[in-house]
Amino acid sequence: MKSSFEHLPQDKRKKILLICDDIRVHSGVATVAREIVVKTSHHFNWVNLAGSVSHPDKNKRLDLSADTGKNAGIDDAYTMLYPVDGYGTPEHIREIIKLENPDAIMLITDPRYFEFIFQMENELRKSIPITYLNIWDDYPAPLYNKAFYEACDLLMGISKQTVNINKLVLDDKVDDKVIRYVPHGLDENIFYPMTDEELNTKDFIEFKKSIFGSKEFDYVLFFNSRNIRRKQIPDTLLAFRHFLAKLPKDKADKCAILLHTDKVSDHGTDLPAVVELLFEGFMDNVIFTNGKFASAQMNWLYNLADTQILLSSNEGWGLSLTEALLTGTPIIANATGGMQDQMRFTNEGKWIDFDSDFPSNHRGTYKNCGEWAKPVFPTSRSMQGSPKTPYIWDDRCSPEDASCAIFDWYSTKNRKEYGLKGREWATSEEAGFTSNHQADRVIEAFTTLFETWKPREKFEFINTSKLKKKVIPHKLLY
Repeated sequence: MKSSFEHLPQDKRKKILLICDDIRVHSGVATVAREIVVKTSHHFNWVNLAGSVSHPDKNKRLDLSADTGKNAGIDDAYTMLYPVDGYGTPEHIREIIKLENPDAIMLITDPRYFEFIFQMENELRKSIPITYLNIWDDYPAPLYNKAFYEACDLLMGISKQTVNINKLVLDDKVDDKVIRYVPHGLDENIFYPMTDEELNTKDFIEFKKSIFGSKEFDYVLFFNSRNIRRKQIPDTLLAFRHFLAKLPKDKADKCAILLHTDKVSDHGTDLPAVVELLFEGFMDNVIFTNGKFASAQMNWLYNLADTQILLSSNEGWGLSLTEALLTGTPIIANATGGMQDQMRFTNEGKWIDFDSDFPSNHRGTYKNCGEWAKPVFPTSRSMQGSPKTPYIWDDRCSPEDASCAIFDWYSTKNRKEYGLKGREWATSEEAGFTSNHQADRVIEAFTTLFETWKPREKFEFINTSKLKKKVIPHKLLY
């Protein structure tokens, strides 16, 4: 699929200041941002205020135009990169605006990282709009984000749930904004089902041996994500152990769980200790790999797997599920956040949407979903929070239920056929979980913004006697 938007000469393009992770790295944010930059470089010029915890290239100006153009197949891309610690400062923003004269600012990641930018909105939006590719993991609708959403002119929600949250939180201000559904998309030519010929190449066979050694497995369950608490990796391991207990020993010995993650993390746990606790007699059935793999090798990992699993208790999207879908690998996922989108829950055959009466399907209102997915519905919803994010539901599914989903896929002989149906849908116009679909949605959203945007007034009168109370704008019981 090629972009449906025309190639514009460089001097006719709008320029966008993208503030997020350095687009050269491999974080989830950077991966998505890089896909957007490359796939829209025929229509927009890009400047990346490239964040990192402690950036080795800070205070430099790097020209990535040639690399972007090569990846995009054009010879006139414009991509400038300004590395900074964190996500910069007000001074960085002002200096880059003066140097680059962008037509819009685009933000990606948690709004709390951009508080200093939102505090500048009265200054910035007098001359350029603020846009936000945003995500929120769960309900109740975060009224504490209201000021952030109000400071934006364009909100691109990456999940149906996020779009609904944007609308609910904005309330009577919603008509002043451009709001669009822009789900994450990846290159379906990088993540794809490998042919039998490719699976028998020397390179792939050697790669497989480096992962599994000389052992052959009949069934491989794959986990690919960070070792952080909300990913529920110990529960995933426990679910796999319950699954093994359902099988005769000789069949259980031929099943493995492959985890592409750090073994130990201060943000998660000591996974080898969990394995030692749970897998006596089955230690060889748990395989870790945490090397830095190129995209081609990540595609190999998905093609080694029979099923992908993600049981996160909070998950805005779940990019590893998208990678699995594009490779034709069936999925198991907790029914929460953006993972719901990727399972395509239906009501009378129609892909469900959310509103104030039905904000989420995490209670299992609708059970039917795409043939490529086996959902696990949360059995516990606890209210968690922190001073800056006072409340959010934590949706936890049971390892026992997850083990049943693993067993169902193990018992399904034509798993690949269902996985390929997932790829067919993920690359369709309806889902559009590809980088080209994502790019077209971004271009359409910005085009609408530029056609309708009006600079912010110098000041705003607020009648404080008529301020609304902070009341959750959706049902808590549904």
